[in-house]
Order: sequence, then C-alpha cells, then structure tokens
Amino acid sequence: MPTYLSPGVYIQELDAATRPIEGVGTAVAAFVGFAPRGPLNTPTLVTNWTQYVDQFGDIEPGSYLAYSVYGYFLNGGGRCYIVRIGADQPASNGQGKQKQVAAAQTATVGNFVFTAKSAATKAITVEVGHADGDGAPDDEFKVTVTAEGKPPEVWGNVSSKPDSGNYVVNRVGGESKLVTVEAVAPEVQTKPKLGSTALAVPEPKNEPIVLEKQQVSAKNYIGEAADRTGFSGLEEIEDVTMVSVPDLMAAYEQGAIDLETVKGVQLAIVAHCELMGDRMAVLDPPPGLSVQEIAKWRTNDSGLDSKFAALYYPWIKVLDPVTGSSRFIPPSGHLAGIWARNDNERGVHKAPANEIVRGAIDVQTKITRTEQESLNPIGVNAIRGFPGRGIRVWGARTLSSDPAWRYINVRRLFNYLEKSILLATQFAVFEPNDPALWGKLRRSITAFLMGEWRGGALFGRTPEEAFFVKCDDETNPTDVIDSGRVVCAIGVAPVKPAEFVIFQLSQYSGGTGAVEE
Repeated sequence: MPTYLSPGVYIQELDAATRPIEGVGTAVAAFVGFAPRGPLNTPTLVTNWTQYVDQFGDIEPGSYLAYSVYGYFLNGGGRCYIVRIGADQPASNGQGKQKQVAAAQTATVGNFVFTAKSAATKAITVEVGHADGDGAPDDEFKVTVTAEGKPPEVWGNVSSKPDSGNYVVNRVGGESKLVTVEAVAPEVQTKPKLGSTALAVPEPKNEPIVLEKQQVSAKNYIGEAADRTGFSGLEEIEDVTMVSVPDLMAAYEQGAIDLETVKGVQLAIVAHCELMGDRMAVLDPPPGLSVQEIAKWRTNDSGLDSKFAALYYPWIKVLDPVTGSSRFIPPSGHLAGIWARNDNERGVHKAPANEIVRGAIDVQTKITRTEQESLNPIGVNAIRGFPGRGIRVWGARTLSSDPAWRYINVRRLFNYLEKSILLATQFAVFEPNDPALWGKLRRSITAFLMGEWRGGALFGRTPEEAFFVKCDDETNPTDVIDSGRVVCAIGVAPVKPAEFVIFQLSQYSGGTGAVEE
C-alpha cells in the first residue's frame, strides 16, 4: 500500500477486474522440402510468393516445395515458414558458415559473349565503336573494356570473322585482363551494333533437384529438435498451426525412399503435431493411387490414427506459372491455403470444406459419390470436380477414430481456444491463490468465450448452453491450493459441420376446392 505523509490529492492506477483475452492466429503454415538455395534447416518466415523466390528460388523439376508454397498463397495463405532440408551440407569456410561463391558478370554483345575473368571486378562495360582508320574493312570494329578502378583496355581494329588475324575472340579474349570472349555461333559473322553494354551477374538457373537413396532418408525430414533440423526444428516456432511436407512425395517418386519410409515420416509429422498440441499435419497420399488403393493405404498401411492430422486425396493438376505446362502435385499446400482463407473469411470454427481449390485444373483420380462413401468414414477427404462448380474440397475429417474429434474444425477450434487462454492468463502465475484470483480468471475467460459464442463458434441458443467456466473453492480445495495449483474448469460446445443435409419429403394431399367461410 502507498504511504501518504502530506495532505493532497493522489491518483492510483488499478488493474481492471477483467483481463482481456485476445485470440491467437490460426493460419500460419510450415513447409518442409528441397530448394536450390536458401537457409538450410532454418525456419524462415515468408509472407508472399516474391519473398519465397528471392530466398529459395523459383519452381523447378524434382521438387514440390515451390509448387505447394505458390498454391498456399494463391488460395489465401498469408504467413508461412519454410524449412529447407538437404542431404548434402554446403561447403564450409571452417567457421560454420556457408561458403558463398559469387557469379561472374556477363553480357552478350551481338554474336559474342563477354564474361568477367574475376567475380570481384565491378562495373565492367564493353563499348563497340568504329574501327580506327578511314579504310578499315566492314567486318572490323573498335572494342573498349572498362572496369571500376582499372585502366581501360582498347583494341582499335578487331574482326567478326573467325578466319581474320584480328578475330575478336582471339584478340580480346586472349589479351584482356578483364574479360573472356566466346562466339555464340561462329558461322555468324555479323559485326556488333555500336554502343555500350554493361556486364551483369546472370540470373541463377535452377537445375532439377535429383534425389538419390544414399542422400535422402527419414532423418533429413524429421531432424533433431536440439539441432533445430528438419521439421523437429519447428518446435521453437510457437505460431505455426499447419505442417506440410510435400517433398516427401518428390523423394518417393524419384526412388530415393520407399513407402515404408513415407509411412515413418508421416507418423513422425503427426507425432510432432501431437507433442506441440497447437498444430495439425496436412498429409499427402502417395501418387497415382486408385480409390481402392488409397483406402488400403489409409486402413492397413499408414497406421495413422490422430486428431492432429488430415489426409486429402487425390493429387491435383496445376499450371506451372513459369513454363505454362501442367503437372500433378500433392494437394497439401493448396489445402493449407484453403484453411487460411476459411479462417480469415468465416472463422476457425467453420469446417474448411465445400471450398474452391484455386489453381487446380483437374484431379488425378475422379471420385464418384459411391466411391467417396468408402473414403469418408475412414477420414480420407476427397477433392472432387463438380460440373459448373469447379474443383472443391469435399471432406473435413481428421484421421481420428474418436467421434468427439472427427472434424478438423473442432480440433482447430480447441487449439485456438486453448492457446488463446493459455497466453492471456500468464498474469495469474505467482498471484495469491484466493477467491479474488479465481474471480478474475472466471470473468476474463467468460468474457472471451462470450465473444466466441456471439461470433458463431459455439453451439447453443444461450451462453449457458454454449459454455461454462467454473473456478471457485469447489475446483480449488485446500489440498489443491497447498500444492500451488489453481484449477479452472472450462466446458465448450463446438459447432459441428452439417456434413449430411437431409430433406424429408412426403406426399401431401392438399384440398383443391374453395374454402368455405
């Protein structure tokens, strides 16, 4: 209590009786896969496609990571973390840092390519001018090469003809200390146009990622939490809510891993999500499976039974935004984007189904209604095409055999509620464990759940039907208080999706005559 020693007016700032609880984010994905460049085994935040390309490279053969991230942003995703994995560790300079090799500058001048001999040389310019002397042959021209901090190099008469003693490839390429020269097509002997051209670092070309058995194993994907490698390194990222590993299927397609390894990695992904308790795994099926084969994979081979995982089938066909060609890819990245879009537009309590898959032009396997009747009960969420309605997600189930956790939105709603309450009630730690604290917790959580009920996240016509919060001397008897604990019992009634909409129709014999008054 403050001490008052002289008369006057004093102001005290008091904590409010209710601490507001702010809902946490629900739509932050994490993608694990192969990329041509970028930080290795370091969860890196990107917020748009341009940032991804700048740090990890563009779409390329041999990997599905870039396709999945592109589909994530296309379908409404916002923030996501990228974990680039790789079998071979980059060369090190002995200090634990990756060795960076600078690319040499180059430029094409007419039929000739000028390339810097040293990547350290800066601001190199090649200037083509008229040959010295009035009677110079038509094939001859003047070349001046300049560079920052270097004296200019000048050749007054060089030729575009290979049989000439002044051939530019031999003269400039052999004598210059700054550049080399190559002919694009020696049979073309056209003199370059007059003008100045600056050399520049060429755009990196992504070579197809080739994965081999001796390079890729389950350990690359799983990693170690202590070393911050693989998806285990995501344990330190608290705001992740979805995990996708699309390049698990890239390695399988190339024969680097077998189906048993695929199964083991997927089980490890699910175990990671269960351990964290605040995220879900978005799983891909192996490619090219029929309806019967995916049902067998789900029930016999995969061995998955978890309320923290969802499986989508089949693969989808998309256009390559770089080449314009089409190919089939795993659907998890696009689905993670749909989850994010659904959260932003409707809320995490709404099932992420009956939603258009943006960017999908076809599905690898067309599923009939009868076939889906065998997939839906075992938790395989179908992606189907409907005439006039596009390609849509037509399922919202987890891989849990527990009916209480059957739906994706129920699990994700509880993740959201639990984490929001957990983070916002840290003020209670080490507070006096008395009725004043119980009341403050009770009022804060009740106000938060009241807002969720009004937003449609909880089921019930009244707040009493939708939730309860109990924190009093009944939940906190003497033995609980003596052990240093405060117990607050919370119950909520989640809104579950109308998965089966049934209209009951019957014949009605209505009167046709006039109604007598």
